[in-house]
Amino acid sequence: MRFEQAVLSHADLVAQHLEDVRALFDAEYLDEYGDWDPDAPYGYSPHDFHVIGLDGDRVVGHVGFQARTITVGSTDVLVGGTGGVLVAAAARGSGLGRDLLRTAQDAMRETAGVDFGYLGCRAEVVPFYESCGWTRIHAQERFRSRLDADREVVEQDLPLLICEALRPVTDWPSGSVDLRGTSW
Repeated sequence: MRFEQAVLSHADLVAQHLEDVRALFDAEYLDEYGDWDPDAPYGYSPHDFHVIGLDGDRVVGHVGFQARTITVGSTDVLVGGTGGVLVAAAARGSGLGRDLLRTAQDAMRETAGVDFGYLGCRAEVVPFYESCGWTRIHAQERFRSRLDADREVVEQDLPLLICEALRPVTDWPSGSVDLRGTSW
């Protein structure tokens, strides 16, 4: 199966794209989190860019990211905070997820000009991201609660991964991570 891909800014998503992306999110998260809001997805940070996989004119895959400066140790780092990695059930196993992540990495470098991709995930999907070239890091992470913007959360050793964009992963500084906002 071969899918077309597009990299779109958030403002460039048309109504059909939004409807299809909403269907992807709802298929995965509706029961647990409720309705998806593209401007505040379940209280997480919204995406500046959307990498979509298309089967004809229908969106069957999505990776979103937001450019943001975070702090690692005492160093400011510009990342593409990544989330919303979703592939429709009918397209799973086709390699679309891997292709979308590669395209997102290219867009982080060429369009957004960020140093690294950055994401947090569930432990059971770490091997997938590692197979796509992402590298797991171990750090304490500080971020704003997705449910209460006045509350900071500090977590130790959640699954965190980075990928190369403008800089190689070997340039990632050491130290705790402050997302300076909600996670993705």
